[in-house]
Amino acid sequence: MTTVRRRGGADLTETIKRTALELGQEVGYAKLSIEAIAARAGVGKHTIYRRWPSKGALLLDSLLSLGESALDYPDTGDVVADLRKQIYDAVDLLAAEPLSPLFRTLVGEAQHDHDLAAALNERFITPQSDKTAARLEAARAQGQLSPDFDLDLAMAILSGPLYFRLLITQEPLTHAYVDRILDALFAGMGPRP
Repeated sequence: MTTVRRRGGADLTETIKRTALELGQEVGYAKLSIEAIAARAGVGKHTIYRRWPSKGALLLDSLLSLGESALDYPDTGDVVADLRKQIYDAVDLLAAEPLSPLFRTLVGEAQHDHDLAAALNERFITPQSDKTAARLEAARAQGQLSPDFDLDLAMAILSGPLYFRLLITQEPLTHAYVDRILDALFAGMGPRP
């Protein structure tokens, strides 16, 4: 059980986020409540609502804090190796137990909660898409990709199969599957002779 040592600032915020993840893993998103998080963290509900407008926003913040730096792109000069490392990291973080069910449910909840969908897009989807696009643009500028390499289509090819498996079929997201996606993408969109 998480206990609060200090009653304010960053320590309290981190305690609340950690508590939300712990409790969410124990009871699932549907049974997770601000009241239960507050009770376990040893704070009042108002303390949580001052920081987050809903349990979805709190859970999103909590999940994102786990991998903020882990999902940055390296630039080794080999775009495929860099994509592979970043996507492996994303799969390892978001598709592994015990966080995968929370992330899947959060994305599902975003389909009914406009504010949560906007926050998910603003804080996770768009930044990750921008990082991927920037890495692909750099590779194109370095001659690793054809000048007419379609960045929008590449983004759809990279993310679509991952989300399909994670959210629809719920088949495991493995490094081997990531490799297959990258092979398919670069077999058809790589540099032309």
